[in-house]
Amino acid sequence: MDDDFRQAALDYHRYPQPGKLSVEPTKRMANQRDLALAYSPGVAAACEAIVADPDQARELTARGNLVAVISNGTAVLGLGNIGPLAGKPVMEGKAVLFKKFAGLDVFDIEVDATDPDHFVEVVAALEPTFGGINLEDIKAPECFAIEAKLRARMNIPVFHDDQHGTAIVVAAAVRNALLLQGKQIENVRLVTSGAGAAALACVDLLVAMGMRIENVTITDIKGVIYADRETDMLPNMARYAHQTDARNLADVIAGADIFLGLSAPRVFKPEWLPLLADKPLILAMANPEPEILPELIAEHRPDAIVATGRSDYPNQVNNVLCFPYIFRGALDCGATAITPGMEIAAVEAIAALARAEPDETVARAYGGRSLLFGPGHIIPAPFDPRLATEVAPAVARAAAADGVATRPITDFEAYRRKLQVFTYRSNQLMTPVFERARTETKRIAYAEAEDERILRAAQIVVDERLAKPVLVGRREVIAARIAALGLRIREGEDIEIADPEADTALFAPLVPDYQALVDRKGVTPAAAERRLRSRPAVSAAMLLKAGHVDAALCGGSADWWQQTTYVLPIIPRRDEVTRVSAMTALIVGERTLFFCDTHMNVDPSCEEVAEMAVLAARAVRGFGIVPKGALLSHSNFGAANTRQPRKMREALKLIRAMDPDLEIDGEMHADTALSAPLRERIVGSSALTDSANLLIFPTLDSANISLTLLAASAEGLVVGPMLLGMSKPIHVLTSAATARTVVNMTALAVAAG
Repeated sequence: MDDDFRQAALDYHRYPQPGKLSVEPTKRMANQRDLALAYSPGVAAACEAIVADPDQARELTARGNLVAVISNGTAVLGLGNIGPLAGKPVMEGKAVLFKKFAGLDVFDIEVDATDPDHFVEVVAALEPTFGGINLEDIKAPECFAIEAKLRARMNIPVFHDDQHGTAIVVAAAVRNALLLQGKQIENVRLVTSGAGAAALACVDLLVAMGMRIENVTITDIKGVIYADRETDMLPNMARYAHQTDARNLADVIAGADIFLGLSAPRVFKPEWLPLLADKPLILAMANPEPEILPELIAEHRPDAIVATGRSDYPNQVNNVLCFPYIFRGALDCGATAITPGMEIAAVEAIAALARAEPDETVARAYGGRSLLFGPGHIIPAPFDPRLATEVAPAVARAAAADGVATRPITDFEAYRRKLQVFTYRSNQLMTPVFERARTETKRIAYAEAEDERILRAAQIVVDERLAKPVLVGRREVIAARIAALGLRIREGEDIEIADPEADTALFAPLVPDYQALVDRKGVTPAAAERRLRSRPAVSAAMLLKAGHVDAALCGGSADWWQQTTYVLPIIPRRDEVTRVSAMTALIVGERTLFFCDTHMNVDPSCEEVAEMAVLAARAVRGFGIVPKGALLSHSNFGAANTRQPRKMREALKLIRAMDPDLEIDGEMHADTALSAPLRERIVGSSALTDSANLLIFPTLDSANISLTLLAASAEGLVVGPMLLGMSKPIHVLTSAATARTVVNMTALAVAAG
């Protein structure tokens, strides 16, 4: 690494506080009662319950979601035996990956023990603390004995990721590469450069999947592993030691279908490339420099498929594709071990995901490129959010089949939806809305259907059975972009396409109706027809007005307010509503806050504030959440008597008359709304209990600024804006909307209808 990157890495680890991990409580600790529940005397109840039933530890402690990443630092990355203390940054990094990708908590444990038996004793004694053990960066051959002994002694999953994690991702790459090359695993010949823990685990797993032992040749730094070789022969190499006169890598490379490199830079010579079999697979995974550079392979063997261990080349073999999700699935089903069957299940799930259509999250992480299955994309990208929902269930299912699951999962559809919380933070809010949407079979129009985000969302909507998409746009453009994105949706089967320019039979009858709506708004009949044909928001809204669809989503690529002004003359507010308003949800950690009004009303009257609060409370209930409202102001409960506080006080009286069951109070500061102890010190008669979740603002500026400031500073996730008071279910997307935003808004529109 260059000096600039090295300094950036040091700064990353040093600031704003040292290290990459911290421990945060999951329970409130705000008063004496909380302390009594968390510690003495309340903790005794949890202890007694576990004494009576040890399985209760999973329900009453963090053990069921806690993994140990344990190393003695004897084989750290490409740094070698640097010791446990110097290896700690790597273990912390591994812990961060567990949390980021699978929601698993981790303690990293660095053990000062090079003697294998001593190390085993230390780790085995930790079983009461953890749900699983991830061994890391332990040198061979000690790692083999350590893992075997711990697996025999411990009743929780033990997984040496350097061996099995690498093997699983390599096997997935091999599975897909052979599919592209038209070869069968039982017929191909494999040669390795490297005979360490990872290389042997890779070969063992490929043999378990059908590769023939006689087709495997292993080489190490001393040369070919052959029968009767006495130097550096580990017991688990023996079955790959064949009778041969070959002694060096150069002697065995000819005719190889697969080269598996887990050794050192530049050990594969360019002049050997022509010797490989037709359409070879070259896995050159030495880091930071591979056994042979992909540029050289492309120059001499363009028919080869290449994978490396580096992120700056296609097909990165990265253990993060599997280890978080293997432990996720294993812990969720109460697995007592990780079996070969579970490993193969992970291989097949990872390989299948690479063959699926690309995901928007992956495209954003890779500069907008859609990674289609092919020689340059034989394994998923590490940021593919679907890994959790595909790999973890496959592992859990295999655990049950192998008889090691103590809590077998029975409803895998529900389990996948639960896992989406780790993938999409919005799912903690949206799950009940999705469930309600699935009970309907409704058609929803998407105005900007030529947009990549809409098309990706339409695929998810079809897969999740949320609605029947009607895509508004030019038919040939939509079809071409569906193909370019590798999506599976097809017109006439999964989706409909409504082309305003070409589908005269559908849109011609809508022209007079739209002309009548805008006839007295300075729009000529000719201009009205052009708008209907050329403005997707108008087209989609008119389809909804005419009853051709049940809901509609507009906007996403232009100014939000302008798109809304196109929609409002077509889909008006409900008769009993005086003003349309907009509510936006913000997910920050485990908390969801609802902000109103974030987009529509600049300075609403007290009557309008009351109306929007009641409408917003109704919408919050639609998420299965009890609304707790706070009318916000610069004044705390009568402390000031300026116009805005007076407005919010008057609004409170109206709200209590309109919705007596709504728990709401005001006017108050935002911190007073979110902190019950603070509110209790200021006023003793508040009707609001606990923390408010529905925040009603006196002006649009205050609502929008608060929303965007908190979203940016706290890395919050925005859901919305949701139009309240409309006569038909229609929403307008902001330009910041992602494909997942579109999916969420689809469910909201369908469920509301």
